[in-house]
Amino acid sequence: MYKQVIVVRKDLKMDKGKIAAQVAHASLEAYKKADTKDVIGWEAEGMKKVVVGVKDIKEFMKIKERVKEANIPYSVIRDAGRTQIRPGTVTAMGIGPAKEEKINRITKNLKLL
Repeated sequence: MYKQVIVVRKDLKMDKGKIAAQVAHASLEAYKKADTKDVIGWEAEGMKKVVVGVKDIKEFMKIKERVKEANIPYSVIRDAGRTQIRPGTVTAMGIGPAKEEKINRITKNLKLL
């Protein structure tokens, strides 16, 4: 089984539309970095995605480091700063698609957004 997880910073207080845009960016950018075999498996299973929240940048960076150490493809999104957020602010991260059990080792305790 495969999945993708998108992590969103809750401390930024983004509105729903802004969150949706950041999640879309994170999903697509991580997808572009994923292994071909993982993408094929993920697409065949219906492209499961889960969106979770973290309280702040500190928690976000801890998750990022664990993902990096586990060698899971990921993409960190920095906002362009055209609307609600200052330019360069880290807003979201796409993780995978990859094997579900591999991602779950890192994200299983994060709450749904």
